[in-house]
Amino acid sequence: MNQPFSLTSSDPERTLEYEFVRATENAALNVLQWLGRGEKEMADAAACDAINGVFDLVDIRGEVVIGEGIKDNAPGIFLGDRLGNWKPDAPLFDIALDPVDGTSNLANGLPHSISVMAASERCNGQARSMKDLPAFYSDKLAFGPAVVKAMQGGLEPIQIDDPLEKTLPRVAEALGKRVQELVVCTMNRPRHAELIKEIRRAGSALRLISDGDIAAAVAPSLPDSGVDLYMGIGGSPEGVLAAAALRALGGDMLLRMWPRDDAERKELLGQMTEAELSRVFRSSDLVTGESAVFCATGISDSAMLPGVKLMGKKAITHSILMRARSRTVRYIRAVHDLETKTIHLRSVHREQKL
Repeated sequence: MNQPFSLTSSDPERTLEYEFVRATENAALNVLQWLGRGEKEMADAAACDAINGVFDLVDIRGEVVIGEGIKDNAPGIFLGDRLGNWKPDAPLFDIALDPVDGTSNLANGLPHSISVMAASERCNGQARSMKDLPAFYSDKLAFGPAVVKAMQGGLEPIQIDDPLEKTLPRVAEALGKRVQELVVCTMNRPRHAELIKEIRRAGSALRLISDGDIAAAVAPSLPDSGVDLYMGIGGSPEGVLAAAALRALGGDMLLRMWPRDDAERKELLGQMTEAELSRVFRSSDLVTGESAVFCATGISDSAMLPGVKLMGKKAITHSILMRARSRTVRYIRAVHDLETKTIHLRSVHREQKL
C-alpha cells in the first residue's frame, strides 16, 4: 500500500515541487485514451481523477483558488476544492490549475493541449497569494524577459491600449529584430479578426492557435519557442496560471478583465468599481509574494512542450517545472513502462494500471 508523502524539508515549496509535476504527468497519461475521441468532458474527468489521486497521498493543505471547468460546466476541480490530506501541520498552498488546457484540441486530436498547475505557499494568516478574477475573459499582452529588461533600461513602457504600430517596434527594438521578423501569437477567434488584420498589415509573422492560451502566453519567455509576443482575449483563470510561470521566467504580462457583453459588465460592476474593472494587472499583481511554482506536461504538441509520445509499450512525457524564488526552469523527459506503470486514482482509491 502506498504511504503518504512525508515532508522532511524546511522549504515546503522545494520539497513538494515534484509532486505537482507528478500530478500533471499522471493527468496527461490518463487522458491519452480520450485523445481525438470527441469527448471533452470525459478527458477533463480523467485528468482531474489523476490529479486528485496524486494529492490524496501528499501531506499538503492545498486550496484551489483558481479552478477549472467553470466555462462549460465540465467535470473539474473547482474554486474552493481541497487537494492533499490536510493534516494540521501540513504546509498551506494556494493552487491554480487547468487539468487540460485545450480540451477542444485534445478532443479533436489537435496540437496545443497541456495539463498545468501553479502553486504559491501561504503562511498562516497570510492573504491569498493568487488573484481570482471574476470575469470570464481577460485581454492579455505577454512578452519575455528581454522586453522587461529593455523597459527597465529606458525603453518606453508597453501599454495594453497602445496601437500595434507603437507596440511592435518597441518589442522589435528590445529583441534586436525588425518588426517583420517578429512572431506574434493569438487565438483564432472572430473577436480577434481586427487584431489579426493589424498584425498582418504591420508585416509581422502570425501564429494562430485554436485553443490553449496558457502555453501561448508563456511562449515569449521561453528562448526556443519561436514566439516573441502573445496578444488577445482569453480565459481569466488561464491568465493567472500563465502569470505564475512568468514570475519564474522573468517575463511579464499585462492583463485587464474583458466583459463579454453589457450584462456581464453590469454583473461585474455589482462586485467592483469601474476603476477596479479597468485596472491593468501585471504578473506580480496576479501572483503575489516570492513563492510560485509552475509545472505543465504536454498532452499534444504545443509551443511550450512536446506531447505524449507512445513508443510500443513505453510512453514518453515532457514536462516543465519552474520556481520563482530560484528562477530555476527544469525540463523533465520521463519514460513510462506501460506494462508496469500505475497511477493512483481518486475514483477507485487505489493504484490503477494505464
